[in-house]
Amino acid sequence: MKLLSLNRAASAPIQTLDGEWVTSAIRKRPAEGPVAVGPMGLDGDEQADLTVHGGLSKAVYAYPSEHYPFWQTVRAQAGVADWQAPLPWGAMGENLSLSGLLEGQVWLGDRLCFDDCELVVSEPRQPCFKFNVALGFKHAVKLMAQSGYCGFYLAVQRPGRLQAGEAFRVVPGPREVSIPELFKLAMRGR
Repeated sequence: MKLLSLNRAASAPIQTLDGEWVTSAIRKRPAEGPVAVGPMGLDGDEQADLTVHGGLSKAVYAYPSEHYPFWQTVRAQAGVADWQAPLPWGAMGENLSLSGLLEGQVWLGDRLCFDDCELVVSEPRQPCFKFNVALGFKHAVKLMAQSGYCGFYLAVQRPGRLQAGEAFRVVPGPREVSIPELFKLAMRGR
């Protein structure tokens, strides 16, 4: 398992697909070099709406890189103007672009152990309308709900530094509730 990219963004105005302007930090971009990780997340990263993103339990958002081809394909099918351009790491709004760890392998309480930092799985992401903006078409949220390609939030167990390219290991938690189970439950109520 590997950390392919560390991604962050400042809050900035973005235009919704309906033409309205909102503030968001969903447009994450890869960071260079090591990045400090504290209790509230990556140094230099922001969340625009702390009622639904960020905080101690949702300090870091991880997303499996294995889902990127799916999103590239559905963007093409949706007729997104720049669908041929490869999606850059961070396009899903994630802080950590991971390889080798899918939602079906992740349970609440699992720990992702890096050399200098430890993160603990806290919950699945629940997509909002800003995900549609990030991917450029109006049904992205619905497709995330249907596919289960949601990624997961992490709390910072041990602050430290992370760097793209480093390996990590998963230390299992209690294995009582999986990310897919919790995501399905959350999406049922929406």
